[in-house]
Amino acid sequence: MQIERFIMISCRLRFLLVSIAIIAAVGAAAQMRRVVAHHSHGRHQTSAVEVYEYDYVDFQPHFPGGECAMMRYINSSRRYPAEAYARGIEGRVMCGFIVNPDGLISHVSVIKGVEESLNREAVRLINEMPRWVAGKIGHCAVPVYCVLPIAFRK
Repeated sequence: MQIERFIMISCRLRFLLVSIAIIAAVGAAAQMRRVVAHHSHGRHQTSAVEVYEYDYVDFQPHFPGGECAMMRYINSSRRYPAEAYARGIEGRVMCGFIVNPDGLISHVSVIKGVEESLNREAVRLINEMPRWVAGKIGHCAVPVYCVLPIAFRK
């Protein structure tokens, strides 16, 4: 009787340990990030979103048409703020964002800004981008965190 009980407890313990190991292995590939979601009412809401890093996916997300199409989009859609242009303010705004499994972009934030009006324009530009081709792990589309510099030069 005690042997059966010992075997039952040992099987349950083994099952629990294997389950924990599987959960840890699956969760290890994902990176938990805190991102700031911008709302139209001027309020910021901080939320934790589990996303994959760009380097950890099998198929990386990309702009439809590739890098050249993205540069054409940026150059044709970018509106240099008049006051910043007149004052000769130039630089590169580093933006982070998430490409969701459906290709939509969300959680756009400025990682390294230049000047407030240039930062706002870079965020607007990324928010209005068309749907991207989503990143994948295996055959499954996953949310991927990406970084994109937006250059402003006179």
